[in-house]
Order: sequence, then structure tokens, then C-alpha cells
Amino acid sequence: YNNILDLNAAVTCCLEFEKPTVVVVKHMNPCGVGTSDLLAEAYKKALATDPTSAFGGIIAFNRAVEADTAEAIHPLFAEVVTAPGFSEEALAILMKKKDRRLIEWRSHESQNGYEVRSVHGGVLVQEPDLKLLRKEDLRVVTKRTPTEEELEAMMFAWRVAKHVKSNAIVYARADRTLGIGAGQMSRVDSAKLAAVKAKETGLDLQGCAVASDAFFPFADGLLEAVKTGATAVIQPGGSIRDQEVIQAADQHKVVMVFTGIRHFKH
Repeated sequence: YNNILDLNAAVTCCLEFEKPTVVVVKHMNPCGVGTSDLLAEAYKKALATDPTSAFGGIIAFNRAVEADTAEAIHPLFAEVVTAPGFSEEALAILMKKKDRRLIEWRSHESQNGYEVRSVHGGVLVQEPDLKLLRKEDLRVVTKRTPTEEELEAMMFAWRVAKHVKSNAIVYARADRTLGIGAGQMSRVDSAKLAAVKAKETGLDLQGCAVASDAFFPFADGLLEAVKTGATAVIQPGGSIRDQEVIQAADQHKVVMVFTGIRHFKH
């Protein structure tokens, strides 16, 4: 039951990306996402975000796994490795561990339709969160405009934040996550937790982007992210205190964009 839920979460997140991408999931949350022209390098980036949490997790690839990638995966204990395919050489390597499940996925038609959740006495039904954000959808609300690198990093962070349980904060660069704060009751705590995870693994947050799955209700969450080194912020906007948050960003010469979309994954 748990593995299938984690498997679904991992593949769904992987489908957000066109480049070769690897997603590591633990307990329904991504604990690392990486992209690269080489799948093995994408895996190393994803693993580096939180190698401790990755132990016993689910690893999803959006490309077929070859021998070099399999060699990189093999030392880590993973409950499930899933990809569109596995070469014979990759299978020979990965099947050396008998308790590792290898799953090949071929269809994503389930991405359409409805999501159904059970509640006491009934069920909840909603359309899935499938909207893909485009760069032209972003609204720059600060005095400073984003560089191309900051823009790419914000887009990457936003794609991952969509799949992180609320309250979600994601620090990222254009090709990898650096720290993920998930499921906290306070958005400030999510920002702090994500920064702590990054520091524990020795990842530098200076100059990174940060994504928030819903608006900052106060400036404190933004200031916590800025304190860690983030220079670009992507968030939905829509708070009655938006202007206060924008002013705080301007004071720290941070660029901030509004998406007009919130995720709030529950």
C-alpha cells in the first residue's frame, strides 16, 4: 500500500520534467530531484539533496535505465526503482539485491480523470493538479527582475513544490533541489527545515531560488528564506499582506514572482 502510493508520487513528479530526470521519494514527498543530460548524473544530484532520507525510498526515472546508472544506484537500498525501461545489463546489476523491486511503467493515462480520496462516510473527488506553469505566466512584483539562471531555478523549484505536502518550501538551482521542507504546520518552519536539510548535506544555498506552494501570509517566511541565501522567490501571491512581503523582498534586493496558482497538496 505505502510503496504503491510512494511509487505514484515519484512517477507523477518525474512527469513534470522533459529533460532526463530522477526523483527520490520517501513517505509521499520528494526528498531529492535532479536533471542532467546524463541520467546517472541526474541521479547523483537527486541523491545529494538528502541521502539519509533516500535510504529505503522510491527512485523514479523518466528515461530507460542503462548500466552506468544502475551501477550508481546499486549501493543504495531502495524499495522500488521504476523507469520506462531497463537494459539487460542494468537488470543484471539491479537484480543482485533480492529485496529490490524493479517496475517498468509504460502508460500515464491515469494522469487524466479525477482524484478520489476517502473520508468518513463518503469520498472526495476533484480534478488533478495538472496545470503546467509557463515562464510567460509569471508576474515579476519586485523592483529587480530575474536573471535567466534565477528564472530557470525558480521554475525547477516550482515544479517540485507542486508535489511536496503543504506547507511546502523548496530551495533549488536550475538542475537540482537543495533542500525540501514538507508538511509543516508553519511555513516559517518549512523554510527552516529545508535549510537545515541542505546544510546537513553540505549544499550551499547562496544565490538559490526558493518556491512556496502557497502565498506567504507574512514576511517572516520570506525573510527566513532570504537569511539562508535565497535570492529569487516564486510563490502564488494573493495574500492581503502581499505588499508587505514585496517590500521585504525589495529591501533585501531579492527578486520575487507571482504565479497566480497555488498547489496546497494535502
